[in-house]
Formats: sequence, structure tokens, C-alpha cells
Amino acid sequence: MKNKRAYIAILILILASLACQTITGGGDSNTQEELPSFEYSGGDSETEEPSTESGESNPSFGNSEFPIPSDATNVFDVAGTVNYQTKLSLDEVMSFYRDEYGKQGLTERDLLTVVSDGVFSMVFDGDPSGKAVVIQGVDLGDGTVNVTITLQDV
Repeated sequence: MKNKRAYIAILILILASLACQTITGGGDSNTQEELPSFEYSGGDSETEEPSTESGESNPSFGNSEFPIPSDATNVFDVAGTVNYQTKLSLDEVMSFYRDEYGKQGLTERDLLTVVSDGVFSMVFDGDPSGKAVVIQGVDLGDGTVNVTITLQDV
């Protein structure tokens, strides 16, 4: 039953994201976004492991422009969208971003903050790009939360 809820929650997030892109004029088939090039850092994955100490944040994790918790796993940063999993709860993830973006002077758009049945969505204004930072999370039901962060015209 929990897996079914997780799939439904992910489907809702995907549909909401597509709806936001449609409303804001995103997804124009005449324009094509160039993906960033991949650069191998030369590190030896057997000897170098990222720090996973809980309670610490690593706002400059990898090449991501977004702050992410230090325990983040399965981090993907493609075309300005970051996706990762964390052992933090939904409330802890939301608190993490409120703290991190508060320190940077961004403000949460309270009217767009939604929390419902293992899913959350929040929006922060004030990014230097002029776009809003959109953060969405889904409790996967196995002790992890999947988080997606992107810049959007909202």
C-alpha cells in the first residue's frame, strides 16, 4: 500500500511540474536546451567517500547550484534540475531549505507551500537568476525522501 502511495505521489509531482511548465510557457518545442558537459574529476571512488555526517549541510555539493543535505545520495544535476534522496524526514528537508535560503536572503512564497500525505512543494523568491526556486519532495516509504529542485518562472 505504501509503494502505491509513493507512485501516486510521484505521479502528482510530475503532473504538477508539467502543469507549471504549460502555464508559464515552458516546454516550447521550437527551443532546445543544451545539456551541461560531463567532466571526470579523476577521483578514486574506492578511496574517496563524501562525508555523510548528519546535521551538517553541504551547500556546494558537487557542481550543484542548490544547497543539499550532506547525507544526499543518488544525486543527479542535469540541465538545471537537481534530484536526490535523503534520510531526512519531509519536515527536516523543509526546515533545511528554510534555513539555507533564509541565510541567503531568499523568501518563501507561503501561498505556494503545500504539504499533503507524504508530499511537499515549496517555492522561494530572490534567486539572482530572477527565477523562483521550486523544491518538491516525496516520502518514498522506505525511510528516504526523494527531493527535486529547479529554477522556474512561477
